[in-house]
Amino acid sequence: MALPYQIINRRGSAAIESTAVTVNTDNVVFSFPNHSFLGLWYRGSVYINLAQAIPAATTGTLPILFQTNGVTQAVTKVGSVPLTVADIPGTGWYEFIYDKTSGTLQIMPGVN
Repeated sequence: MALPYQIINRRGSAAIESTAVTVNTDNVVFSFPNHSFLGLWYRGSVYINLAQAIPAATTGTLPILFQTNGVTQAVTKVGSVPLTVADIPGTGWYEFIYDKTSGTLQIMPGVN
């Protein structure tokens, strides 16, 4: 009989800190150290410290992307709506849910 739930965060929750933020004409990219998620077959919570401030003059509608190892990951809110500059009030820790099987990285509702 299949269980009505899944066990997630099997080896605990990941915590990572950004190393840079880059503002482009069509997005804002937070960078992370290479191999930050090495070995994670991951589905679960990820705590991310956005350590760099997005410059104040940045357009609020620009989507936020995360980048590590040369791979860029879109970040969403509930409903698969892109996370934007306006959704990030400043530096600090944010909670996300990541599902590697679907490639989804979503900020947890009500956290920001």
